[in-house]
Parts: sequence; C-alpha cells; structure tokens
Amino acid sequence: MKHQLNIIIGSTRPGRAGPVFAEWLDTFAREHGKFEPVLTDIDTFKLPVLDEPHHPRLGNYKNDHTKAWSKAIDAADAFVFVAPEYNYFVAPAIVNAVDYLSREWKYKPAANFSYGGVSGGLRAAQALKPLLTSVGVMPISEGVALPMYQKLLDENGAFNASEQVQGGAKTMLDELLRWSEALKPMRVA
Repeated sequence: MKHQLNIIIGSTRPGRAGPVFAEWLDTFAREHGKFEPVLTDIDTFKLPVLDEPHHPRLGNYKNDHTKAWSKAIDAADAFVFVAPEYNYFVAPAIVNAVDYLSREWKYKPAANFSYGGVSGGLRAAQALKPLLTSVGVMPISEGVALPMYQKLLDENGAFNASEQVQGGAKTMLDELLRWSEALKPMRVA
C-alpha cells in the first residue's frame, strides 16, 4: 500500500499561485508512483485564527473545521508544503494551520516546495522547519525552490517545470519516501 502524501497548499490569498504548483506536483507525484498524493488546500478548511478552547495536544476539538483538518492531516504519511514567502517569512495560514493540531503531525516527514521572489521562498521554507519540529514533524533538507516564480508561468498561468525542477522534485519525493518508511513504526505505535 502506498504512503499518503498530503500536498498542502499554504496560501489562502486571492490570486495565489500555490494551486498551480500543487497541481503540477500532484501530477508529478502520481507519475513518480511511490505515493498516493492528496491535494490539501488550507483555504478549503476556512480555519480562523486558532479558535479551539482546548490545547491541541488534548485532541478535544469543538469546531467542525478543526475536526475536518484533523482528519485530513491524520490520514497523511508525509507532507509537501507548497509555501509562498510573505515578508521574508512563511505564510500566516500555514503557521495557523500547523498550530491547530498536535498528535496528527507526529512522526511524519515534510518537505518544502517554496516559491517567491529572488530567494525562491527559501526564507519561508527555513522559517517553517522549527515550527514543524515543535509538533513532531521531521523536515527534510531536500526540496524545491522557485525564484521569480511569475516568470515560470506561461501566458495561461500554467507551470511548465524545467528539468532541474523535475530532478529536484524527484529527489525530494524519493527522500520523503525513505523517511516516511523509516518513521512508520513510530506512527503505528
């Protein structure tokens, strides 16, 4: 049985590019063949700023949006965060979404598919890693960064990945699978 890879679209901003990159990665991951990818758009969960009355470690969720988010994250074996860089940092929607849960994240690896200006979103990717470790996620160093991402979209808004991006994505998925398999006994325990 294939491991489930949640491809998390981290921007909720109108006009965002995240879905374009996530859909490309979903197709690429299916062709890669080692994961069962699931597009997981934070925006569809409509998570307000953390509004649960109890600490996430208790798992005593009161709101339907939290219960749905919990179910989506709990089902995953690994994650790729499609993460834009906002003001030299990770998108606030990602920070909020991570903070909503606790046990659902544990013992799962994550990679970043970042995009932005000249840095390719690398500052956001680096800022996300300590947050992920605090909830028990194993962030891996392999990832994909897209600098000046607007120039990578054609006149119709489609993303045609270069060989370099495809090679980076393959390496990222291969490494995610290694970590997902290695951590599986801890997720089962």
